[in-house]
Amino acid sequence: MRIVVCVKHVPDVQAERILGEEGFLVRGDDDVLNELDENAVQEAVTLAGDDGEVIALTMGPEDAADGLRRALALGADRAVHVCDSRAAGSDVLGTARVLAAAITQLGDEEPIDLIVTGMAALDGMTATIPSALAAHLDLPALTLARTVELSGNVLRITRTMGFNDEVLEADLPAILSVTDQANEVTYPNFKAIMAAKKKPINQIDLDDLGLGDGLVGAAGAGTRVTNATERPPRDAGEVHNDSGDGGRKLADYILGVMK
Repeated sequence: MRIVVCVKHVPDVQAERILGEEGFLVRGDDDVLNELDENAVQEAVTLAGDDGEVIALTMGPEDAADGLRRALALGADRAVHVCDSRAAGSDVLGTARVLAAAITQLGDEEPIDLIVTGMAALDGMTATIPSALAAHLDLPALTLARTVELSGNVLRITRTMGFNDEVLEADLPAILSVTDQANEVTYPNFKAIMAAKKKPINQIDLDDLGLGDGLVGAAGAGTRVTNATERPPRDAGEVHNDSGDGGRKLADYILGVMK
């Protein structure tokens, strides 16, 4: 079984996020592999088993290779890094074009059975890459999987939508996105981390994928950030000592807010 798992190098969720002059998110030394993509790598490694191959794929600047090294430490066999300054400013449309072109190129080498993603990237939170990839590659998409089963050539998932659990299935090849409930990530030990340094990362650019100017980057984006301002600091709260009338004071405060 041959699986491509799409991952992203993003700012740490605990770090301060800053937009540059052109509206792009400023990247820094605290960038990490998108946390939800760790579940995608784990699921891909589990489904591939000992005889399969898992290829980690990302688009990003030079330091995005650090995210790929993390994916390799989690069990991926090799990685492909689409690195090109012309891709800066890509939105979901451009990103999906690049990833789909890279997956198609990998499929020309040997057929791809499954493409796996996390449920969302924690920088943009659009959660639309799986569906966009399905449209580009003309493949069925099983998204937001809480459980995943593979029986022969049939992939079956369970996902929770509102108050209902849905069961969906599709024949391979297909697109799969998983939530953080799909599995428990097995964090790499020192041996796995050292082994990841020896696994290959193939760096390519847009020319290698046959993507010209205007299809990706800010020029090919359907959306753009037009304005961003810092949120004002939160006002300090009020502290009232309870001298027997704390409940009344709380009720008065709630009534005042509700007016």
